[in-house]
Amino acid sequence: MQIRDAVVADLETITEIHNHAVVHTTAIWNDDAVDIDDRAAWLADRTAGGFPVIVAADDTGVVGYASFGGFRPHSGFRQTVEHSVYVRGDQQGRGVGRTLMQELIERARARGVHVMVAAVESGNVGSIRLHEKLDFHEVGRMPQVGAKFGRWLDLSLLQLILDERTAPDPAS
Repeated sequence: MQIRDAVVADLETITEIHNHAVVHTTAIWNDDAVDIDDRAAWLADRTAGGFPVIVAADDTGVVGYASFGGFRPHSGFRQTVEHSVYVRGDQQGRGVGRTLMQELIERARARGVHVMVAAVESGNVGSIRLHEKLDFHEVGRMPQVGAKFGRWLDLSLLQLILDERTAPDPAS
């Protein structure tokens, strides 16, 4: 498996993986699938913002993708990012998500990010356990903040502190 930056040629598979999550899971809390133009705009926005979009690929093509972006729009959160990782359905449980997350963590550290946040549907035990194995800690749970498939969804917030700074850098 190779981890690399996403390119425009990956958008068809990225869109398929995204839409599978929309239609079949609570990993993405949207009701409607998107088209390639939507994912192209997303990729362009992430890239323009200096945020990574990476893919895992093997001889079958792209098997997963991941990214991180700003946590909240206020400048006080500039040293915190929120990430997302999605794996093709037939590749789940094979270490793709873990590998993508490890690469995101390294890229965040290289950028000087202090905290990485994960927002995970509380019933997604597999994702929560994966995050915990990578030293994320649950720091909050928000009951019934979302809805999908005719039921309320709870949101678990997990975080990983990426460095040991006791205070933010003055210039950042």
